[in-house]
Amino acid sequence: MAGSLNKVLLIGRLGADPEIKQMVNGKNVARLSLATSQSWKDRNSGEKKEKTEWHRIVVFNEGLVNVVQQYLKKGAQIYVEGQLTTRKWKDEQSGQDKYSTEVVIQGYNSSLTMLGGGSSGSGIQYDNNQSLSSNSDDTPQNSNDMDDEIPF
Repeated sequence: MAGSLNKVLLIGRLGADPEIKQMVNGKNVARLSLATSQSWKDRNSGEKKEKTEWHRIVVFNEGLVNVVQQYLKKGAQIYVEGQLTTRKWKDEQSGQDKYSTEVVIQGYNSSLTMLGGGSSGSGIQYDNNQSLSSNSDDTPQNSNDMDDEIPF
């Protein structure tokens, strides 16, 4: 479809340590829970208000999964660029179809950057248009396999 764009840009903090799972094809996938917040001052009461949104981030690039596993922990601040994807899965208990909307980091125009440096003292960035800038020797590979049957 000409004239369409599916791109998500988020800066937030991880709400939990990354979850690394193995897919049926043997490759690993990383799942992140990212919180973004906005705050404002209530006009009537003058009270400070805050609203937090939670985003599901899924990383398929094998090299980046290794970096995520090694360096990212709960509370880490990251910047991600990816695409929204909605996938369908079947709830094993009820047998009903369920849907999950996720930000997928895979393919071109996707990236993940650690912000604030953390304990390593410098950020780690992955951009599919460039190379992985970390200590990992793995080269990023794309995977379209989402048959892991494990919902969030």
